[in-house]
Amino acid sequence: MALEITDANFEELVLKSDKPVLVDFWAEWCGPCRMVGPVVEDIAKEYDGQAVVGKVNVDNNPGISVKYGIRNIPALLFFKDGEIVDKQIGAVPKSVLAGKLDKQLA
Repeated sequence: MALEITDANFEELVLKSDKPVLVDFWAEWCGPCRMVGPVVEDIAKEYDGQAVVGKVNVDNNPGISVKYGIRNIPALLFFKDGEIVDKQIGAVPKSVLAGKLDKQLA
């Protein structure tokens, strides 16, 4: 299951992770976010132990959203060693997200 990432635990779970991290910025009212949600959950299960997969509710965690300039959701950011290494804006097939995460594991 994808982790719930908040303003409070972002640094610990994302920036200090020794594994690649996929962060899904979303909101309950966002239709495309609801389409991507199950895909993110699938990836969380498949990459368990290899990568960290989490979700940030932009309505509840404005600090992170502002810091990373999130203006459109869903926004999926890929972090490695505390830095953004890739991103995807909008709903895309699972293969696209898995491919971007695989690049970080290589």
